[in-house]
Amino acid sequence: MGGAIAIAGMACLRSGAGLVTLAVPATSLDLVASFHPCYMTVPLACDDSGRLISTSLQQLVSPLEKATCVAIGPGLGRSADSDAVVETIFKTLNKNVIFDADALNAISDSETWMRLRADRSSLAHGPAGSEVTNRILTPHPGEWQRLSGVLAQDREEQKSIADEIAGHTKSVILLKGHRTYITDGSRSFENETGNASMAAGGNGDCLTGIIAALVCQGMSCLDAARLGAHLHGLAGDIAHQALETPSTLATDLIQYIPKAFRTLPQT
Repeated sequence: MGGAIAIAGMACLRSGAGLVTLAVPATSLDLVASFHPCYMTVPLACDDSGRLISTSLQQLVSPLEKATCVAIGPGLGRSADSDAVVETIFKTLNKNVIFDADALNAISDSETWMRLRADRSSLAHGPAGSEVTNRILTPHPGEWQRLSGVLAQDREEQKSIADEIAGHTKSVILLKGHRTYITDGSRSFENETGNASMAAGGNGDCLTGIIAALVCQGMSCLDAARLGAHLHGLAGDIAHQALETPSTLATDLIQYIPKAFRTLPQT
């Protein structure tokens, strides 16, 4: 799904990241590169269906070392090898990492997460050599149901378990939906921007890109998630008011990110 990662990359660029690199299956590279000339692309080994294979992890070593913030999931798809790549990054990468979309689904099926569900203290200190892992998880209610075991319809209980799991895993969890809920286990916030027109596919990829850009500019994971959710929803509100259409597309939203930024207090 090349459009998803391209949308995340374009939103990241528009939100202030100085240099954006998209690592994508080699079969998708030309397509993804064609969407925008201002991000770079890196080809990864994949099978005939465009799904990552195990050797892609070695190809990611250098890009991951250079990155200030890593986002994984938009457009990824699922396979045993790609799931293993996600799990390895989840367990070992000592950097700011955002997990979204199929990366969250991969985590939910991983042995690492199953052990965590059984003993939530097992990952409390992050990867070897790190006391805190700067993870951000951005599930929608269905993805959070798979991760937490709490039904998507039970919003309050999903929020409660998000507080608990965020605290145990030293993560920031951004639970999407009406009044998106952001928590690090000790502090929690509800976002008040956004509207129903933003339910169109691709807008979640925009949010991932915005948050990544904010982390790249030095914000903590919690602050980046909070401000990212606010700006994302506000850009959607501005676009919806300007365009007066039933659906605010991801490409629409990206165009209105600058106006959302201009509402922030100047420092």
